Amino acid sequence: MTTDPVLIEAKTISLSLSGRKILDAVNLSVHAGEILAMIGPNGAGKTSLVRVLLGLLKPEKGQCFSAPGLRIGYMPQRIVVDSVLPLTVERFVTLSHRATEQELSQVLDEVGIERLLKSPVQNISGGEMQRVMLARALLRKPDLLVLDEPVQGVDITGQAELFDLIARIRDHHGCGILMVSHDLHLVMAKADRVLCLNHHVCCSGHPEVVSSDPSYIELFGSQPSVALYTHNHDHRHDLHGRVEKTGKGDAEHG
Repeated sequence: MTTDPVLIEAKTISLSLSGRKILDAVNLSVHAGEILAMIGPNGAGKTSLVRVLLGLLKPEKGQCFSAPGLRIGYMPQRIVVDSVLPLTVERFVTLSHRATEQELSQVLDEVGIERLLKSPVQNISGGEMQRVMLARALLRKPDLLVLDEPVQGVDITGQAELFDLIARIRDHHGCGILMVSHDLHLVMAKADRVLCLNHHVCCSGHPEVVSSDPSYIELFGSQPSVALYTHNHDHRHDLHGRVEKTGKGDAEHG
């Protein structure tokens, strides 16, 4: 179990909307330097739990706690930009957070879209838009990144590249990442811990443990290929994705 500090924690969160139970006594915590993936079927309450953690929804029962001074970068599931609104990538990324030219250049380079700086957001692809929203979240210099379906609308190749990018961001910045996703195989490959939600916590733990849990198998079926990946986090990556070995004293999150 990781000894890194807890960034955010939910304790026994319960929530009902329009008379329907959405969350039932849910516990969750995210530590610094780890990727926690939250998975579950449609309508399981994943986005509602994220909104509770962000303070956008008030639970009926339970409490959320966060580290003092915690900075959160949030990447929502989708943003619709009016087709007639003259908005460049540069303007969109800095709408909610001011940045120097150097800060903006660095973050766009990190996510691989610096060439799109002056492009209208209406003209970029779905995968590029996801990177734009990721850049927008990173400008806050977050301790915790909350990513709600970060690969939505992205093709298979682009999904793998985005998950690789997210892992590199964690390695480079040391931030915690809470990621909601439907892509089980890629999540299992990149996450340090997985939490399976279906209104309540069905199971949680290391990806290999979760993938063999009866509750997981009941929801998603047996997928042996998921368990073939073992994530031993004994290295870091530089900005270009090159592996940098760590010493034995470094924390491991696998």
